Amino acid sequence: MLASQFRAVPAAAAAAGFFVLALACAAPAPAAELAQATPGQSAAPAAPTGKPANPVVATVNGAQIHLADVVEAQQDLPQQYQQYPIQVVYPALLERLIDGKLLTVAGKKAGLAKDPEVKQRMAEIEDQVIQSVYLERAVKAKLTDAVLKKEYDAYLKANPAEPEVHARHIVVKTEDEAKDIIKQLKAGADFATLAKAKSAGPSAAKGGDLGFIKKGDVVPAFADAAFALKPGQYTQTPVKTDFGWHVIKVDEVRMSTPPTFDEVKGELERTASQEMVASVMADLRKGAKIARFKPDGTPLPEGDQAPAGAPAKP
Repeated sequence: MLASQFRAVPAAAAAAGFFVLALACAAPAPAAELAQATPGQSAAPAAPTGKPANPVVATVNGAQIHLADVVEAQQDLPQQYQQYPIQVVYPALLERLIDGKLLTVAGKKAGLAKDPEVKQRMAEIEDQVIQSVYLERAVKAKLTDAVLKKEYDAYLKANPAEPEVHARHIVVKTEDEAKDIIKQLKAGADFATLAKAKSAGPSAAKGGDLGFIKKGDVVPAFADAAFALKPGQYTQTPVKTDFGWHVIKVDEVRMSTPPTFDEVKGELERTASQEMVASVMADLRKGAKIARFKPDGTPLPEGDQAPAGAPAKP
């Protein structure tokens, strides 16, 4: 959500803390469930065939809690919990929502709906929601396809096609070891087989395969040696870097292919949105009459007043 800072609610931190405590105290998930408990897979559990897409998952004195309420509650959690599959955090979230219903009913029975403190806090929350929704909609209105296409053209200009090589390497601790590997290659040994047996690098298990690399992806000494090779060739002398002594082989040479618009659209939207937020705020400041005062309420000197349209300092 854009401008999430405007969503801050006084009770949010306490609610998140309560959830973390509840999750810590909850019974461990079954092994099959934990096997899938990795970030980036937060999809809601599908409702059984023939059942409503948003089923009731609990009732509290007749008041219903739906699956969508649980999914929405997850989005208010700290970032690390938002990334987990909902089935992992579901039990603790459901109990949190049940407790919330109980507190709401108890508070209303106590007459808190008319309490001055409650009304003041509700007004503060309303302001925060208005700020967030206004900014989101204003940014969305500015974030047209034409703007994104312009951003994409700028991206392509800043990231032109360049040579890249599909490289393999064998890295060892000493120059003599590297020379011996080159000697074995000249005698007909297979590069990938030697890499698996001799290389000290993490790519050893893949036969030394580094995939396609650009010059800027690796240290200069490695890049200079790799990009001097033709497909099928390997270095005739060991290459020294801070990681050790390398024997490098190039399988293929090509020009890089820039990503399509759709592939980078999400990244472009995030980058452009940040610029749009500043633009929206600058528009609002234009013509606004803003006066600043010292902590004691006395006016700031003329020279300390920010110029009209200036963005707020962090």
